[in-house]
Amino acid sequence: MNGNRTKNASRNILVGLVMKITQIILPFITRTAIIYILGMKYLGLSSLFTSILSVLNMAELGVGSAMVFSMYKPIAEDDHSKVCALMALYRLYYRIIGLVIAGIGIALIPFIPALIKGDVPPDINIYVLYLLNLGATVLSYWLFAYKNSILSAHQREDVVSKVKLYMALLQNVIQILLLLLTHNYYTFVMTMLGIQILTNIVTAYYANKLFPNYKPIGTMPKDEIKEINGQIRDLFTSKFGSVVFSSADSMVISAFLGLEMVGIYQNYYYVVNSLIGIIQIIFTACMAGIGNSIITETPEKNFRDFNKFTFIIAWISGFCTCCLVSMYQPFMELWAKKENMLSFLFVIYISAFFFIWEVYRAINVYKDAAGLWHTDRFRPLTTALANLSLNLLMVNFFGIYGVILSTVLSVLFVGAPWLLKNIFSTLFPHDYMRKYIIKISTYAVVTAICSCVAYVICIMIPIKTGLFMTLVIRAIICTIICNLLFFLAYFRTNEYKDALGLVKKICKR
Repeated sequence: MNGNRTKNASRNILVGLVMKITQIILPFITRTAIIYILGMKYLGLSSLFTSILSVLNMAELGVGSAMVFSMYKPIAEDDHSKVCALMALYRLYYRIIGLVIAGIGIALIPFIPALIKGDVPPDINIYVLYLLNLGATVLSYWLFAYKNSILSAHQREDVVSKVKLYMALLQNVIQILLLLLTHNYYTFVMTMLGIQILTNIVTAYYANKLFPNYKPIGTMPKDEIKEINGQIRDLFTSKFGSVVFSSADSMVISAFLGLEMVGIYQNYYYVVNSLIGIIQIIFTACMAGIGNSIITETPEKNFRDFNKFTFIIAWISGFCTCCLVSMYQPFMELWAKKENMLSFLFVIYISAFFFIWEVYRAINVYKDAAGLWHTDRFRPLTTALANLSLNLLMVNFFGIYGVILSTVLSVLFVGAPWLLKNIFSTLFPHDYMRKYIIKISTYAVVTAICSCVAYVICIMIPIKTGLFMTLVIRAIICTIICNLLFFLAYFRTNEYKDALGLVKKICKR
């Protein structure tokens, strides 16, 4: 596996990128159709139920990551029987998870109206809509979900990505046609349920085809099951915090500000989340390789790779942040109409959140790849509770701006310092932490300078040919300014040289 890390990561990034771009464009078209055909409240409903079901998915939290992590070593050692036993255990756990989610989901039905301020669209029964969404979630666990583990552990995320690509294409085409023909939101949701089932079946087919020797048979020794369960418990706390953190905003906005504001907020967040999803391709593609490297390489080599990895993410995130600051508002006006826009202050907050979040996730990748879940088990939950508490406090004083600001503050002052402490007290020498903090601080400063310079230049250039040309010209300005300033700031550093070498190697692959 050691010799194939770069090859596998390169393939996964390429396929994942194509898949993600498609999954951004098609839902964007679908989302636009909802805005213009049904209205903003339907977007709010969709976002609210997505957030609720994300919290319900906490039953899975930790199982997938722990099982894939447990497979790294037996795969490297060609221990087929152990991998098969792990798959059998994984299947059992996912069957139980589906039952738990179904039970908790049904128990929550009476409380759904309390999460919605104001009225709902007159043709919608929120209970029926909720049960359809719940059914899609439950079935996703019962239908061969455990098969994904063998693909992930072998760094074959490209297979999963291809299946998702074709299924996303099918789903969005059907949904758009149904919206145009029926104007019925129920058919939209039922299509999602059917495609989820089909996705699981097709993914399982390819897992069997690529790895026919791996069957869910055999049993694990009790002591190893106990160890895995311990990892799952540690991951549960961690992942539960992540789910609460990501879902709290929409639920708080819905409960305090109404469904329309949820829809407007989610339009802005959709742009950021699309960029997060694209960068996630890099994280997912590199995860297994990083995990293998941590096992086989020296701490010094891993720390140098860690710096290189952070630098690459900081450059990509910095460029995206620069583009967000200058291009967000004209894009939102072109897409969702002027009456569905928030102020430029919100753009500053959400752009800052994006950059901080991406660097934060880059650090978190190494924590997950190293399996440091026990050490880190309370940090995500504490960060999420801080975010939720600040949300509930600040939404009353600052409205929608308080919600996004509380998210920025909880990551910056609670989550990030704690995560750094955990990483450098277990994985890397503690005396390296100060240098690393200085590095990421300079990345943030350079990103802020790039964003300010590009924005000033953008607003100084009068454009009278429409919003689309405004976006094109601003994209060119941001691309030149940001990448030039980053290059001038870092072209002499070791991180730049290492990153350039890696990019050349990936291009050759």
